Amino acid sequence: MTDQELPNLQEELLNPVDVDGLKRLGDPDHPPRILVLYGSLRERSFSRLVSEEASRIAEHLGAETRTFNPRDLPLPDSVDQDHPRVVELRDLAVWSEGMIWVSPERHGAMTGIMKAQIDWLPLSLGGVRPTQGKTLAVMQVCGGSQSFNAVNQMRILGRWMRMVTIPNQSSVAKAFMEFDGERMLPSPYYNRIVDVVEELIKFTYLIRGRSNYLVDRYSERAETAAETSQRVNQRSI
Repeated sequence: MTDQELPNLQEELLNPVDVDGLKRLGDPDHPPRILVLYGSLRERSFSRLVSEEASRIAEHLGAETRTFNPRDLPLPDSVDQDHPRVVELRDLAVWSEGMIWVSPERHGAMTGIMKAQIDWLPLSLGGVRPTQGKTLAVMQVCGGSQSFNAVNQMRILGRWMRMVTIPNQSSVAKAFMEFDGERMLPSPYYNRIVDVVEELIKFTYLIRGRSNYLVDRYSERAETAAETSQRVNQRSI
């Protein structure tokens, strides 16, 4: 076998980079759509407060944001998927072009409330994939010293949900000391949140309108071609 030969490859299903096509891909003519999720039900929730700061920054940068309140969201698989709160969350995911996830760290991990929201988001919803090819920024708040366990876990989930997780992230240590009432005090932690949101908006502009091209896979095209061929053969019998 020469270096140019590839074993068992259906070459007609390959999709080489279409440079001219990429030049024609236009940006949607609306503000970036960002869905914000946070992972606590406490009356004074620092993950909620951080998510609100992130929303303000995103809107200042020209984005449209919507925040999902996880209160009364049932546990995954405890109700049918047509439950009103589940439908609301999934509709917001479909609407979005990017997401911000903010979780407290509890027992060295993201909270169950955060994980439940993500678990209700399917990889496929009819003919729509609510998360695939969309951007994601991850942040966490800590009760004590700075940690990165929750953001690391959310990065794994973002990859599993086929999202484009941006390189930057935020972890706010001793979050209870970083707020005056409902607003975050000026600090390096606040500046890092600005960095993260700014980067998310940039990545969203770069990727939206192009995500279908970016996540188009040879393996899925080959699978579809095989299924189509099988249906044609069955009809001809």
